[in-house]
Amino acid sequence: MNHLDNLSDIDAANVVRCARTLLRRPLLRSEGPDGELLSLVYRHRAVLQDLFAGLLGYRLVVERRFARLYKSGPGNDDTRGVLSMSPRGYAYLALTLAVLTGIGRQTLLSRLVADIRSAAAETGIDAPDDIGERRALTAALRHLVSLGVLHETEGSVAQDVLPQEALITIDTDLLGQLVTGPVGEATSPAHLVELAARPGPRGIEHAVRRRLVETPLVLYADLPDEQAEWLRRNQRKETALLEQAFGLHTECRVEGVLAADPEDFLTDLSFPGVSTVARITLLALPDLLGSEDEDAPTRHVVTVERLREVCAGLVEDYPAAWSKQFTDDLDRLVAEVTELLRRMGLAVRLDDGAWSVSAAAHRWLPSPDGDPEREREQPEPVVVQEVPSWSLFDEENVS
Repeated sequence: MNHLDNLSDIDAANVVRCARTLLRRPLLRSEGPDGELLSLVYRHRAVLQDLFAGLLGYRLVVERRFARLYKSGPGNDDTRGVLSMSPRGYAYLALTLAVLTGIGRQTLLSRLVADIRSAAAETGIDAPDDIGERRALTAALRHLVSLGVLHETEGSVAQDVLPQEALITIDTDLLGQLVTGPVGEATSPAHLVELAARPGPRGIEHAVRRRLVETPLVLYADLPDEQAEWLRRNQRKETALLEQAFGLHTECRVEGVLAADPEDFLTDLSFPGVSTVARITLLALPDLLGSEDEDAPTRHVVTVERLREVCAGLVEDYPAAWSKQFTDDLDRLVAEVTELLRRMGLAVRLDDGAWSVSAAAHRWLPSPDGDPEREREQPEPVVVQEVPSWSLFDEENVS
């Protein structure tokens, strides 16, 4: 089944561009990022709706003002969350959405905050007025502002949100499109998470293909047996399909399948990267993985002590290369490195606190330029004897 066969080359390329944009921005609106593509999405809406429904089992709603791609929920996988949102921030996001459904089109920020705290009290959630809670609530409100659900008509939702006042306008059309999970069917929060993560109508096919599109790395060991077997049988076909429909390039290894975007557009988590954490993570891989040979294990168990030792060595070897906020706090650096590996699907925390690093990380093994700064021998300074130059007036001074 190919949804692009009957299109011209130009139209097919535009459909792929729109599909990639919707995967990256499932709530696409004219005033938001990449909003200039909304008219193109509207033009090709029938093809896009068939493509997403057929390949991934996703529902796509397209209006003149916005397009909404209803993805599946991540289930118990927390690596697909918004980077700026903590679990507490997500709790406030859910409370805010519940409050907004009955608040009308405009409200004062102070009233909205009071209603959110009241809703928290009704559900038995403790919401003290301290700096941590303010930051979590601010993150939730700022996220809704970034989505266009809330508009700062007068004033703003500042970082220290609660002491300030602002007039907030609610886009009720977008608000109604925001929640993807079947809230009406769920009997509990856990049940809602389970229902939202259900596979599409084609079962295994949709479930596996969603994993390939939505996560950086899919390991056979992390899939149920029937899904792993299906992916092994269909590797070649899926490779061609994902490249044609979404511009993804896949790498098939013994451990699993990596779906990479050569344009780095379809991810909010780049690796390798230019930050201190990303570079140290990259340089740490050789010491964490060892050599790659036929007898190498598919996973390498690394203790926290070993992680600290490797990170400390890199900080000491290249002291001028890193951000001071991380070099001064080794515990934070180790935590950030392991979190990056976890979000990339390259590491899993074990019950004893150690980390299991996938052998698939061998594809990123680097070789640093030059020698560590501490091992470079500084040459002895060369003292140049200053020799007076000849002057036209030299002879005048001869007695």
